[in-house]
Amino acid sequence: MRSDIEIAQSAVMLPIEEVAGKIGLSRKEISLYGDYKAKIDLAKVKEIPDKKGKLILVTAISPTPAGEGKTTTSIGLGDGLAKLGKNVVLALREPSLGPVFGVKGGAAGGGYAQVVPMEDINLHFTGDLHAIGAANNLLAAIVDNHIYQGNQLNIDPRRVTWKRCVDMNDRQLRFITDGLGGRINGTPREDGFDITVASEIMAVFCLAADLADLKERLSRIVVGYTFANEPVTVAQLGVQGALASLLKDAINPNLVQTLENTPCLIHGGPFANIAHGCNSAVATKLAMKLGDYVVTEAGFGADLGAEKFLDIKCRMNGLSPNAVVIVATIRALKHHGGVAKVELNNENLEALKKGLPNLGRHIHNIKDNFGLPCVVAINSFPTDTEAEKQAVFAYCAEMGVECANSDVFAKGGEGGIELAEKVLEVMHENTEIQFTYDADLTVDEKIRAVCKKIYGADDVTFAKSAQTMLKTLAAAGYDRLPVCIAKTQYSFSDNASLLAAPEGFTMNVRELRLSAGAGFVVAVMGEIMTMPGLPKQPAALNIDIDENGVIKGLF
Repeated sequence: MRSDIEIAQSAVMLPIEEVAGKIGLSRKEISLYGDYKAKIDLAKVKEIPDKKGKLILVTAISPTPAGEGKTTTSIGLGDGLAKLGKNVVLALREPSLGPVFGVKGGAAGGGYAQVVPMEDINLHFTGDLHAIGAANNLLAAIVDNHIYQGNQLNIDPRRVTWKRCVDMNDRQLRFITDGLGGRINGTPREDGFDITVASEIMAVFCLAADLADLKERLSRIVVGYTFANEPVTVAQLGVQGALASLLKDAINPNLVQTLENTPCLIHGGPFANIAHGCNSAVATKLAMKLGDYVVTEAGFGADLGAEKFLDIKCRMNGLSPNAVVIVATIRALKHHGGVAKVELNNENLEALKKGLPNLGRHIHNIKDNFGLPCVVAINSFPTDTEAEKQAVFAYCAEMGVECANSDVFAKGGEGGIELAEKVLEVMHENTEIQFTYDADLTVDEKIRAVCKKIYGADDVTFAKSAQTMLKTLAAAGYDRLPVCIAKTQYSFSDNASLLAAPEGFTMNVRELRLSAGAGFVVAVMGEIMTMPGLPKQPAALNIDIDENGVIKGLF
């Protein structure tokens, strides 16, 4: 079987002007990045009449090492809707170079459900992530320079919370000491790097409504605290204009296409645990303006990505999905039932039965807690048996939701038609999200609401440092912000080993981090890595390029 990159490189792509024309965009409204990529000029599309395409959110069960194929399913669903004659636009996240060269490999779909040009999308693309990294690191330099040049704001060097970043997995940079070598080289302090997609500027970028809102949100970022425990903002440093200037082109969404020439906006990509894990709000809203149907996705399982998509992104931007797709694989459900990865290809109905409650809790959250119509998509593998498929279909029927086979990896849009038809059947003309918590609750009350209602926890405890931060937030007026919970993606709990749908557990908030620019408070539970490391055999070892510039081994 051909690899993903071989399939992508054999694709017959349309010139990007033709793809733009499919959704009513003229040449003057896009800026070309070669023949097959473009940026859409937000300033020039303001005059396009507003319409509200129907929004379809693709999420998944709790992730496993077996993989769920959420992006692949999203792309195949979009192509399936297009095959049914629908005017559809995809809105997806940009890949980070860290996972591309690390464990995951490419992040542009797989098999015959991909976005292209796949190599460009995975490697640098249009430079958005580099622009975000430059803005992040300019701010870091300004903070340290302010301290060096007299520190008029009385910033406590021990309480600088703003880290530098790089778009690469590099464990060596997690914890560093800088400013060494004498006074002329700065103030010595403990520091560290995050991967670019974990930068708050990425979260700000993806929640901003436009360039003006982006600048305003940047001004609200808190970079640290004074000796008197007062927050210090970008506005006080006066650098928001420079940061926004670095992002003036990046804020314009990127236009590409699927293997079947369906238009796709790929824009932004914040971490799905430390941030909200969705593509940019401007891209989603623009896609809804240009298409009758929009397919988008949220990172990790529905307890993380979908919860944040709904409680943060939708609430801030007045959005509400008309339908939700929950992606599951039989292999992953067997993993939740206790089967080791090497045994997942074998039929095991007993393990499948034990793992199905994980899917059930996600269904319950979407259908009953959030009040949204949903469809389960079984992302098919050749090793799935008919008995296993029927067991999943029967379980979904008991839960009161539709279920569809999705064979988009092997068949592209044709393999997504069954799913597309089911989504159209359950779709509501208008939906109203039943949010997890009231906006006027305090941060700790909101955390308890998510943990108990969405995760199924019995209780929530707060470490001493988290309790201290609650008081700091209250004193500074940040204690009513939405919450973004950072925990393991592998379990509903904060313990990665508790699979399926655990009960009787307590969540512990280890620390709280303020993301004032993004507009939420991050509740850290367990050990959350914001700078991943490379594995023993990084994906980078398989990537090569020949004398003609053709890349191989990307995925």
